[in-house]
Amino acid sequence: MKRANLLEAMVAGAGIFAAPSPADAQARVGADMGILSSYVWRGLSLTNKPVAQPDLYLTFPAGKAAVTIGGWANIDLGKYDDPGSDFSESGGLSALDVAEVDPWMEVSVPAGKVVLTGGALLYLFPNDAGFTSGSNTVELYAKAALDAPLSPKLAVWYDVDKVNGAYMEASVAHSVTLGAANSLSLGALAGFNAGQSLPDGPGATDLASFHDDGFTHLDLSAGVPLAAGALAITPAVHVVIGGDEFTRTTSPGRTHDVKLWGGASVSWSRTLGRGPGTLE
Repeated sequence: MKRANLLEAMVAGAGIFAAPSPADAQARVGADMGILSSYVWRGLSLTNKPVAQPDLYLTFPAGKAAVTIGGWANIDLGKYDDPGSDFSESGGLSALDVAEVDPWMEVSVPAGKVVLTGGALLYLFPNDAGFTSGSNTVELYAKAALDAPLSPKLAVWYDVDKVNGAYMEASVAHSVTLGAANSLSLGALAGFNAGQSLPDGPGATDLASFHDDGFTHLDLSAGVPLAAGALAITPAVHVVIGGDEFTRTTSPGRTHDVKLWGGASVSWSRTLGRGPGTLE
Protein backbone atom coordinates (compact mmCIF):
# COMPACT_ATOMS: atom_id res chain seq x y z
CA MET A 1 0.00 0.00 0.00
CA LYS A 2 2.30 2.57 -1.18
CA ARG A 3 3.93 5.32 -3.12
CA ALA A 4 1.28 7.86 -2.29
CA ASN A 5 1.29 6.87 1.35
CA LEU A 6 4.48 5.82 3.06
CA LEU A 7 6.61 7.74 0.57
CA GLU A 8 4.65 10.95 1.13
CA ALA A 9 4.94 10.54 4.89
CA MET A 10 8.70 10.39 4.56
CA VAL A 11 8.88 13.28 2.12
CA ALA A 12 6.91 15.52 4.44
CA GLY A 13 8.58 14.26 7.56
CA ALA A 14 12.24 13.80 6.79
CA GLY A 15 13.03 14.48 3.17
CA ILE A 16 13.97 10.83 2.67
CA PHE A 17 12.83 10.72 -0.92
CA ALA A 18 12.71 13.76 -3.17
CA ALA A 19 9.91 13.99 -5.70
CA PRO A 20 10.86 14.93 -9.26
CA SER A 21 10.07 18.56 -10.07
CA PRO A 22 7.93 19.68 -13.00
CA ALA A 23 10.64 22.26 -13.66
CA ASP A 24 13.07 19.51 -14.70
CA ALA A 25 13.75 20.09 -18.41
CA GLN A 26 15.32 16.66 -19.02
CA ALA A 27 14.35 13.08 -18.41
CA ARG A 28 15.51 11.64 -15.11
CA VAL A 29 15.74 8.13 -13.71
CA GLY A 30 15.84 7.49 -9.98
CA ALA A 31 15.87 4.72 -7.42
CA ASP A 32 15.24 4.57 -3.67
CA MET A 33 15.69 1.81 -1.11
CA GLY A 34 14.25 2.06 2.39
CA ILE A 35 15.12 -0.32 5.24
CA LEU A 36 12.51 0.22 7.95
CA SER A 37 11.81 -1.19 11.39
CA SER A 38 8.25 -2.00 10.29
CA TYR A 39 5.76 -1.13 7.56
CA VAL A 40 3.49 1.69 8.76
CA TRP A 41 0.98 2.78 6.11
CA ARG A 42 -1.25 5.77 6.80
CA GLY A 43 -0.68 5.23 10.51
CA LEU A 44 -1.59 1.52 10.28
CA SER A 45 0.91 -1.11 11.45
CA LEU A 46 1.08 -3.69 8.65
CA THR A 47 4.16 -5.59 9.87
CA ASN A 48 5.90 -6.13 13.21
CA LYS A 49 9.30 -6.92 11.69
CA PRO A 50 11.70 -5.00 9.41
CA VAL A 51 10.96 -4.52 5.73
CA ALA A 52 12.78 -3.37 2.60
CA GLN A 53 10.99 -1.00 0.22
CA PRO A 54 12.60 -0.38 -3.17
CA ASP A 55 11.23 2.19 -5.61
CA LEU A 56 12.25 2.84 -9.23
CA TYR A 57 10.93 5.69 -11.37
CA LEU A 58 11.41 7.56 -14.64
CA THR A 59 10.42 11.22 -15.09
CA PHE A 60 10.24 13.02 -18.43
CA PRO A 61 9.00 16.48 -19.46
CA ALA A 62 5.75 17.01 -21.36
CA GLY A 63 5.48 20.72 -22.09
CA LYS A 64 5.27 22.49 -18.74
CA ALA A 65 4.36 19.26 -16.99
CA ALA A 66 6.44 16.35 -15.73
CA VAL A 67 5.23 12.78 -16.22
CA THR A 68 6.54 10.12 -13.85
CA ILE A 69 6.04 6.35 -14.02
CA GLY A 70 7.40 3.96 -11.45
CA GLY A 71 7.11 0.82 -9.40
CA TRP A 72 7.43 0.24 -5.67
CA ALA A 73 7.52 -2.92 -3.57
CA ASN A 74 7.36 -4.01 0.05
CA ILE A 75 9.49 -7.00 1.06
CA ASP A 76 9.14 -8.81 4.39
CA LEU A 77 12.75 -9.41 5.39
CA GLY A 78 12.25 -12.05 8.08
CA LYS A 79 10.18 -15.18 8.65
CA TYR A 80 7.75 -14.93 11.57
CA ASP A 81 8.10 -17.58 14.28
CA ASP A 82 4.40 -17.27 15.15
CA PRO A 83 2.58 -15.46 12.32
CA GLY A 84 -0.64 -15.47 14.30
CA SER A 85 0.78 -13.24 17.02
CA ASP A 86 2.21 -10.54 14.72
CA PHE A 87 1.16 -8.50 11.73
CA SER A 88 2.84 -9.52 8.47
CA GLU A 89 1.70 -8.29 5.09
CA SER A 90 2.97 -11.46 3.39
CA GLY A 91 1.72 -13.86 6.07
CA GLY A 92 5.17 -14.26 7.65
CA LEU A 93 5.73 -17.73 6.22
CA SER A 94 9.14 -17.03 4.66
CA ALA A 95 11.96 -14.49 4.65
CA LEU A 96 12.62 -12.09 1.76
CA ASP A 97 8.99 -12.39 0.70
CA VAL A 98 7.65 -9.82 -1.78
CA ALA A 99 4.39 -8.85 -0.10
CA GLU A 100 3.25 -5.95 -2.28
CA VAL A 101 4.03 -4.46 -5.70
CA ASP A 102 2.62 -1.05 -6.66
CA PRO A 103 2.94 0.33 -10.20
CA TRP A 104 2.13 4.05 -10.29
CA MET A 105 1.99 7.01 -12.64
CA GLU A 106 1.51 10.74 -12.07
CA VAL A 107 1.59 14.09 -13.84
CA SER A 108 2.79 17.28 -12.09
CA VAL A 109 2.18 20.82 -13.34
CA PRO A 110 3.45 24.09 -11.80
CA ALA A 111 0.86 26.82 -11.29
CA GLY A 112 2.58 29.86 -9.81
CA LYS A 113 3.80 28.92 -6.34
CA VAL A 114 1.79 25.69 -6.33
CA VAL A 115 2.69 22.34 -7.89
CA LEU A 116 -0.42 20.33 -8.80
CA THR A 117 -0.14 16.56 -9.19
CA GLY A 118 -2.60 13.90 -10.32
CA GLY A 119 -1.94 10.19 -10.53
CA ALA A 120 -3.03 6.58 -10.28
CA LEU A 121 -1.75 3.79 -8.05
CA LEU A 122 -2.32 0.03 -8.40
CA TYR A 123 -1.98 -2.18 -5.31
CA LEU A 124 -0.97 -5.78 -6.05
CA PHE A 125 -0.55 -8.50 -3.39
CA PRO A 126 1.06 -11.66 -4.84
CA ASN A 127 0.91 -13.99 -1.80
CA ASP A 128 -1.60 -16.64 -0.73
CA ALA A 129 -1.32 -15.60 2.94
CA GLY A 130 -1.55 -12.22 4.68
CA PHE A 131 -2.74 -9.70 2.09
CA THR A 132 -3.81 -11.71 -0.96
CA SER A 133 -4.97 -10.88 -4.48
CA GLY A 134 -8.46 -10.40 -3.05
CA SER A 135 -7.19 -7.07 -1.72
CA ASN A 136 -5.83 -5.83 -5.07
CA THR A 137 -7.25 -2.39 -5.72
CA VAL A 138 -6.78 0.96 -7.49
CA GLU A 139 -6.53 4.52 -6.18
CA LEU A 140 -6.62 7.85 -7.98
CA TYR A 141 -5.01 10.80 -6.24
CA ALA A 142 -4.44 14.55 -6.39
CA LYS A 143 -1.92 16.71 -4.51
CA ALA A 144 -1.12 20.39 -4.10
CA ALA A 145 2.30 21.51 -2.80
CA LEU A 146 2.81 25.19 -1.99
CA ASP A 147 6.19 26.91 -2.28
CA ALA A 148 5.96 28.76 1.04
CA PRO A 149 7.35 28.59 4.58
CA LEU A 150 6.81 25.11 6.09
CA SER A 151 6.18 23.68 2.58
CA PRO A 152 2.47 22.92 3.16
CA LYS A 153 0.95 20.05 1.19
CA LEU A 154 -2.57 18.72 0.75
CA ALA A 155 -3.37 15.37 -0.84
CA VAL A 156 -6.40 13.14 -1.37
CA TRP A 157 -6.59 9.54 -2.56
CA TYR A 158 -9.81 7.85 -3.69
CA ASP A 159 -10.09 4.09 -3.92
CA VAL A 160 -12.21 3.25 -6.97
CA ASP A 161 -12.27 -0.54 -6.59
CA LYS A 162 -12.25 -2.59 -3.36
CA VAL A 163 -12.53 0.12 -0.69
CA ASN A 164 -14.51 2.89 -2.43
CA GLY A 165 -13.65 5.82 -0.20
CA ALA A 166 -11.30 8.75 0.26
CA TYR A 167 -8.25 9.31 2.43
CA MET A 168 -6.69 12.77 2.91
CA GLU A 169 -3.44 14.16 4.30
CA ALA A 170 -2.20 17.60 5.30
CA SER A 171 1.50 18.04 6.03
CA VAL A 172 4.17 20.61 6.76
CA ALA A 173 7.98 20.34 6.85
CA HIS A 174 10.87 22.46 8.05
CA SER A 175 14.65 22.13 7.79
CA VAL A 176 16.99 23.23 10.58
CA THR A 177 20.69 23.79 9.84
CA LEU A 178 23.11 21.58 11.76
CA GLY A 179 26.61 22.96 11.45
CA ALA A 180 28.14 23.78 8.09
CA ALA A 181 27.11 20.73 6.08
CA ASN A 182 24.10 18.96 7.61
CA SER A 183 20.48 19.71 8.39
CA LEU A 184 17.63 18.30 10.45
CA SER A 185 14.37 17.77 8.56
CA LEU A 186 11.27 17.99 10.73
CA GLY A 187 7.74 17.20 9.64
CA ALA A 188 4.17 16.76 10.77
CA LEU A 189 1.47 14.91 8.84
CA ALA A 190 -2.20 14.47 9.73
CA GLY A 191 -4.43 11.86 8.10
CA PHE A 192 -8.21 11.89 7.66
CA ASN A 193 -10.59 9.16 6.48
CA ALA A 194 -13.74 9.84 4.47
CA GLY A 195 -15.38 6.58 3.49
CA GLN A 196 -12.64 3.96 3.91
CA SER A 197 -14.13 2.80 7.23
CA LEU A 198 -15.94 -0.42 8.13
CA PRO A 199 -19.13 -0.88 6.07
CA ASP A 200 -22.41 -0.14 7.84
CA GLY A 201 -24.65 -2.72 6.18
CA PRO A 202 -24.34 -6.48 6.81
CA GLY A 203 -24.36 -7.20 3.07
CA ALA A 204 -21.66 -4.67 2.14
CA THR A 205 -18.66 -6.10 0.31
CA ASP A 206 -16.26 -3.13 0.39
CA LEU A 207 -12.97 -3.59 2.21
CA ALA A 208 -12.03 -1.17 5.00
CA SER A 209 -8.78 0.61 5.81
CA PHE A 210 -9.99 2.30 9.02
CA HIS A 211 -12.55 1.72 11.75
CA ASP A 212 -14.24 5.14 11.61
CA ASP A 213 -14.40 8.23 9.45
CA GLY A 214 -12.51 11.31 10.61
CA PHE A 215 -9.03 11.89 12.02
CA THR A 216 -6.82 8.79 11.62
CA HIS A 217 -3.38 9.73 12.97
CA LEU A 218 -0.65 12.31 13.43
CA ASP A 219 2.87 11.43 12.24
CA LEU A 220 5.72 13.53 13.67
CA SER A 221 9.11 12.83 12.13
CA ALA A 222 12.74 13.86 12.05
CA GLY A 223 15.57 12.90 9.72
CA VAL A 224 19.11 13.90 8.83
CA PRO A 225 19.91 13.74 5.08
CA LEU A 226 23.53 12.79 4.45
CA ALA A 227 25.54 12.91 1.21
CA ALA A 228 27.70 9.99 0.10
CA GLY A 229 28.94 10.64 -3.42
CA ALA A 230 26.01 10.27 -5.79
CA LEU A 231 23.80 8.88 -3.01
CA ALA A 232 21.59 10.51 -0.40
CA ILE A 233 21.35 8.50 2.82
CA THR A 234 18.69 9.56 5.31
CA PRO A 235 18.08 7.98 8.72
CA ALA A 236 14.74 9.03 10.19
CA VAL A 237 12.42 8.37 13.11
CA HIS A 238 8.62 8.70 13.27
CA VAL A 239 6.26 9.06 16.21
CA VAL A 240 2.66 8.15 15.36
CA ILE A 241 -0.25 9.29 17.52
CA GLY A 242 -3.28 7.18 16.68
CA GLY A 243 -6.71 8.71 16.27
CA ASP A 244 -8.56 5.64 14.93
CA GLU A 245 -9.01 2.22 16.52
CA PHE A 246 -7.09 0.60 13.66
CA THR A 247 -4.15 3.04 13.74
CA ARG A 248 -3.83 2.44 17.50
CA THR A 249 -3.58 -1.34 16.94
CA THR A 250 0.09 -2.37 16.92
CA SER A 251 -0.24 -6.19 16.80
CA PRO A 252 -3.11 -8.68 17.12
CA GLY A 253 -4.94 -7.85 20.35
CA ARG A 254 -2.61 -4.98 21.33
CA THR A 255 -3.20 -1.24 21.08
CA HIS A 256 -1.09 1.83 21.87
CA ASP A 257 -2.02 5.49 21.52
CA VAL A 258 1.58 6.30 20.54
CA LYS A 259 4.01 4.16 18.54
CA LEU A 260 7.50 4.58 17.15
CA TRP A 261 8.97 3.46 13.83
CA GLY A 262 11.95 4.45 11.73
CA GLY A 263 14.74 3.38 9.46
CA ALA A 264 16.98 4.69 6.72
CA SER A 265 16.81 5.16 2.98
CA VAL A 266 19.28 5.44 0.15
CA SER A 267 18.28 7.58 -2.86
CA TRP A 268 19.91 8.08 -6.26
CA SER A 269 18.91 9.82 -9.47
CA ARG A 270 20.48 10.62 -12.82
CA THR A 271 19.58 13.09 -15.52
CA LEU A 272 19.65 11.05 -18.70
CA GLY A 273 22.56 12.00 -20.91
CA ARG A 274 24.64 13.37 -18.03
CA GLY A 275 27.16 11.98 -15.57
CA PRO A 276 26.96 8.93 -13.31
CA GLY A 277 24.30 10.25 -10.99
CA THR A 278 23.17 13.07 -8.75
CA LEU A 279 21.80 13.56 -5.28
CA GLU A 280 18.09 14.32 -5.11
